[in-house]
Amino acid sequence: MSLQWTAVATFLYAEVFLVLLLCIPFISPKRWNSIFKSRIIKAITLYGNTAFMVAIAILVFLLIDAFREVRKYSVTEKVDLANHPTAIEHIHMKLFRAQRNEYIAGFALLLCLLLRRLATLLSQQASLMASNEAFKKQAEGASNAAKKYMEDNEMLQEAGKKGPGPQEENKTLKEEVKSLKEELEATKKALQKSDNDVRAMKKQSANLTVEYDRLLEEHSKLLASVRTPRVLTF
Repeated sequence: MSLQWTAVATFLYAEVFLVLLLCIPFISPKRWNSIFKSRIIKAITLYGNTAFMVAIAILVFLLIDAFREVRKYSVTEKVDLANHPTAIEHIHMKLFRAQRNEYIAGFALLLCLLLRRLATLLSQQASLMASNEAFKKQAEGASNAAKKYMEDNEMLQEAGKKGPGPQEENKTLKEEVKSLKEELEATKKALQKSDNDVRAMKKQSANLTVEYDRLLEEHSKLLASVRTPRVLTF
């Protein structure tokens, strides 16, 4: 394997390791989000988009080159076997290497896109979980305040029945209770919307995990086919 394809294969193995690391179930999206927002990661991501585009361009170029090599050596019927008895073996070897390089470049390109998408989904899920917790706290606060004002209103009503009470203050408290009920209702709707977004994100993450398992199985089959020598037939 040449130096460039050794580098691409190493890059592919690194991508597989990172994807497996991001799919570890006991590391929460919040932890990944805090890691993504650390100073080191922020310093790296300053040029992350440029590096990503350069990596994509290189992998696309190598994939096209590997495809060209596969087409180039898929012409065994044009070889003069009478004058070159060992040419067919040489062509099969070149064709095998070209196909191997094609698979390596293709999987590296695919995992590069998958890795970026997976990191984006983890960040979005962490943001949704944080906003969901904020909505829950806000709803609990509004509910407690509404209960307190309702208790105060009931106490004032009881005091009004026993004797003359402050009617204006009672009216103001009713308006505040009504306002707090409306705020509580709006907060509950926002909380329900946030829960729906979190469920949708979890479903999308589950689909992504299934797709990754399929790709990992195809990668294992590819590695097995690369390590297994081919039997030449004439």
